[in-house]
Amino acid sequence: MSKKKGFGKFIVGASLGAALGVLFAPKKGSETRRELKVKMDELLAKVKDIDLEDVKDNIEDKIFEIKEELADLDKEKVLKIAEKKAKQIQKKAEELVDYAIEKGTPVLEKTANSVREKAVEVTKEVLKKLEKESK
Repeated sequence: MSKKKGFGKFIVGASLGAALGVLFAPKKGSETRRELKVKMDELLAKVKDIDLEDVKDNIEDKIFEIKEELADLDKEKVLKIAEKKAKQIQKKAEELVDYAIEKGTPVLEKTANSVREKAVEVTKEVLKKLEKESK
């Protein structure tokens, strides 16, 4: 019953908005009233076409989907994803160092090693924090 009341309030609000928009338009009163009647008839026709059961089902489906996604975000899964990402970051950092060595540029090699070390440090810190939180 409260859903119908809420929907009714929406219709009343939409009707009032349309009515006020038409009333404050700079036109003759008779023309304004005629346009208001047309707008109200259009709104009423649209309201009659709404399938409340379909709206309810769609909302329930979306809520269920959101709950499932939230359940998937449990700490174990987050930790596994973080571990996988940490390995990928470390691999890319190693590739960067290898590339710098391959090009034989000492400055690049030194900087690449610094990046690799920092990436390893950061990923370890993140993993420790996630492991601590999952306990």
